[in-house]
Amino acid sequence: MSHSPFVHLHLHTQYSLLDGAIQHDRLFQHVKALGMPAVAMTDHGNLFGAVEFYEKAGKAGVKPILGCEVYVAAGSRLEKEKREKDASGFDAISHLLLLAMDEVGYRNLVYLVSKGYLEGFYYKPRIDLELLRQRSEGLIATSGCLSSMVSRAILAGETRKAWELVQEFSRIFPGRYYLELQRHGIPAQDRVNAELLRMSEDLRLPLVATNDAHYLGCDDHEPHEALLCIGTGTTLDDPKRFRFDGKGFFVKSGAEMLEVFHDLPQAVRSSVEIAERCNFDLQLGHYHLPEFQVPIGTTREEVLAREAWAGLRRRLGLAPDEPFRPAHAVYEARLRHELGVIQSMGFSGYFLIVGDFIAHARGHGVPVGPGRGSSAGSLVAYGLGITGVDPIEYDIIFERFLNPERISMPDIDVDFCIRGRDRVIDYVAKKYDEPGDDGKRVAQIITFGKLQARAAIRDVGRVLGMAYGDVDRIAKLVPETLGITLDEALAQSPDLRARAEADGQVAKLLQIARQVEGLTRHASTHAAGVVIGSRPLIELVPLYRDPKSGDVMTQFDMKCVEKIGLIKFDFLGLKTLTVIHDAERLIRQGGRSDFSADAIPLDDPSTYELLARGDTDGVFQVESPGMTDLVVKLKPRAFKELIPLVALYRPGPLGSGMVDDFVSRRHGLTKVEYPVPELEALLAETLGVIVYQDQVLQIANRLAGFSLGEADLLRRAMGKKNPLEMEKQRERFVSGCVERKIPEKKAEEIFRLMAEFAGYGFPKAHSTAYALITYQTAWLKANHPREFLAALMSADTGNHEKLARYIAHVREQSIEVLPPDVNESARDFTVVAGGIRFGLAGVKNVGEGAIEAIVEARGERPFESLFDFAARIDTKRVNRRVVESLAKCGA
Repeated sequence: MSHSPFVHLHLHTQYSLLDGAIQHDRLFQHVKALGMPAVAMTDHGNLFGAVEFYEKAGKAGVKPILGCEVYVAAGSRLEKEKREKDASGFDAISHLLLLAMDEVGYRNLVYLVSKGYLEGFYYKPRIDLELLRQRSEGLIATSGCLSSMVSRAILAGETRKAWELVQEFSRIFPGRYYLELQRHGIPAQDRVNAELLRMSEDLRLPLVATNDAHYLGCDDHEPHEALLCIGTGTTLDDPKRFRFDGKGFFVKSGAEMLEVFHDLPQAVRSSVEIAERCNFDLQLGHYHLPEFQVPIGTTREEVLAREAWAGLRRRLGLAPDEPFRPAHAVYEARLRHELGVIQSMGFSGYFLIVGDFIAHARGHGVPVGPGRGSSAGSLVAYGLGITGVDPIEYDIIFERFLNPERISMPDIDVDFCIRGRDRVIDYVAKKYDEPGDDGKRVAQIITFGKLQARAAIRDVGRVLGMAYGDVDRIAKLVPETLGITLDEALAQSPDLRARAEADGQVAKLLQIARQVEGLTRHASTHAAGVVIGSRPLIELVPLYRDPKSGDVMTQFDMKCVEKIGLIKFDFLGLKTLTVIHDAERLIRQGGRSDFSADAIPLDDPSTYELLARGDTDGVFQVESPGMTDLVVKLKPRAFKELIPLVALYRPGPLGSGMVDDFVSRRHGLTKVEYPVPELEALLAETLGVIVYQDQVLQIANRLAGFSLGEADLLRRAMGKKNPLEMEKQRERFVSGCVERKIPEKKAEEIFRLMAEFAGYGFPKAHSTAYALITYQTAWLKANHPREFLAALMSADTGNHEKLARYIAHVREQSIEVLPPDVNESARDFTVVAGGIRFGLAGVKNVGEGAIEAIVEARGERPFESLFDFAARIDTKRVNRRVVESLAKCGA
């Protein structure tokens, strides 16, 4: 394969969490420089990094070998009664190295690592010999490191058992089992190697040399030791801490490995032979669309069309069989166009799935937002009830959401009331899952936390034994810039540089922190992402079960899940929807039994007056000082003037001067001009400024003859700023304009204008949908302030700082906040004669169990005194701390 005599087959990347210190990019540069044709990824018990590893290896011209160092239980993976320990006190769960040779091997590896988490997890994700016998095809196995079953038996003096295990593994992996040799100057390793050599000779089993690499170069030993301390909660000077024996666990060159194994060159060359046997190509970009079941005799396309047309009739106020009116012609044409695109791209089932779970949510009292992202630009989505924004009324382009000239999955993100989100996910799981873990088709998505600049300083500072206060002060010298690196921080912060130059310990802290920065620290659940598989997920993606919550999720993160073709659905919890829902309930309780925020008028003068005077506490999207300042400057007088606010208040437009220019035009201080008259119809609503991405599409379409799909490709090219592609698009745009009688110089000027603002543009669909929520909260505050503010405070009972601010604001509105009362207060804040009654959930140290107990006890009759309260209350749920907190606030 190459001149290198060696390939690393036993290697731990950063996805061996807080144990492996090898980052993919640096690994492939290093391996390429060493002339190695291939390299394996064998992280502990997982395949977290498989897709990223595979992709980056391909780009570097290095053959990727996907593997895993799995954990094997001594007995059954299902036995979890006691934690096994060896003589040193560490886990006696054994290691086994597995490498995927082909498609079958990879699928079996995915199954095994999934089962480790789903069935065998007990401190570690364990499999067992039973599973290995069932799922060994296509896998190469080695006898493993000093923590393997074979090595442990040898070191325990159980030589016969070790031989039996080797023979058993060679039967499980016929012709695919190797005896693994490592040499790190460890006496125990020498004993194991000696026995493995005898086994190789007697049993005719091949040898392979590995180095169990955990860090990239020999100089990375110290930061790796620090990483181990971060993972185990110890310090570097702790004599009992977990540590590696020796400093040789790095990515050695072929020459270095030949020197280590000078007497066994064939064992080194075996690594290359194994690499040649591993030829698996990970399939990326092929969609695994889940199926939506429709009645026999119909198709998904027919069902989607029927429901979309019926929904559009309802939206337009027409009876089911009432003909469309001439004024509705644009709606008819748009719906036909969208249905044609959706059906031709094969996405009918996707829309039906989303429409189904949203209909279930609404039908079961879970509020759903009017839209998020570009999906609010779809009339089909509007007809199905997926979104609540009319894209025709607000002139929102469908192709910004789904481009027929660029095949990619639609992406419909949905906001749910934060209290009901999990109920909707449960519904989806019940609908699509089959029995057992092997039948799961629905799972949440993993996400990984990394050691960012400040976190790296704090972690390494603790590991070095430095005082927390000192370390915290150093960490706070890192500028508060999102994603800033330590190198950038040192360049930007003179104080940080001065500390490093003046104090050797601080210099060492920063040096090690820079070396561990960016490594993966932990795994958790993505806030919104859920996948639905076309078949059981265990056949498509490795699965992970969170040890604390028990939630099942994919081992691949959001980007990697999409790359392997799984379909992601975002179920987001939006607290504001909960506030609106609770305010609606309070208003209905107050006498307006049919009230709905969805039915309020969008031209209410009191709402715009509230916004104009900056009374924005609790109002969605405009509550921050900067946004309040902008809304006061703009003084919107109609809903369409509220929409640009969401798009404008972002770092790009703010930094470019675009916002100030817009405000100046709004008040007539700057004249609104257009390079050509044709632009006025497209930019009049935004005063001649390109605010929305949709406007770029419209300009290219109407002035240069681009189809809307082609125009979206132009917008993407402008966003990426690829010089060659930009020049190609410029020539096409200018020639298209000239053909339509627009002077070439003017066309060039318009193209420059588009390119300048394309990077700042925002989807109009998202701005419109979120502006609607802004308006609804402002309307509620202007017209039903007590109900709205009570709901607002109920949503923040756990945030006492924010709650105190809202209470002060309520009093500024001349609304009385009545104190908490064990006889009068409900869990949440409630509207009562004279003001708002403080909710019990807002009292510090009073939890859900205590509130339930108080409400239950007073149901018989009101409490007459503190003694009566103490006598009748369930003291297991209402303990002394709760009683003291209630007494302190006069409840």
